[in-house]
Amino acid sequence: MPPDDILLNKAAIIERCVRRMLEEARSCPRLDDFTHVDALTLNIERACQAAIDMAMHVVADRHLGVPQSTAEAFVLLERAGMIDGVLAAALGGMVGFRNVAVHQYEDIDMSVLRWIVDSGHRDWIRLGEALGVSIRP
Repeated sequence: MPPDDILLNKAAIIERCVRRMLEEARSCPRLDDFTHVDALTLNIERACQAAIDMAMHVVADRHLGVPQSTAEAFVLLERAGMIDGVLAAALGGMVGFRNVAVHQYEDIDMSVLRWIVDSGHRDWIRLGEALGVSIRP
């Protein structure tokens, strides 16, 4: 089944956010400037939300179940054989990061921020591939 407009639009959001995230990280490689870190975090939040929206859309569209949490949408994609367990766990972890960033439960762990910049953002690309959309930062 070809991707619909919702998936294509969410993929475009992730693409833009990853580009901006990488630009901010290049501008402030030590992640020690509040303005750059704030912009970086905002783009990570947006990309996380777009990935969540993609997962929720596919789960609903394909009647894969009713997720009891945001992260469970990725588990349902895994159970349907659409993504592997490693990717489901990684994306579920990013939901946790997003919740911390959005709701400010606690200070953001800079090592997690660094991991997302260095390699974690590739999980969004893998999700897009699994759902039939291309994400090219």
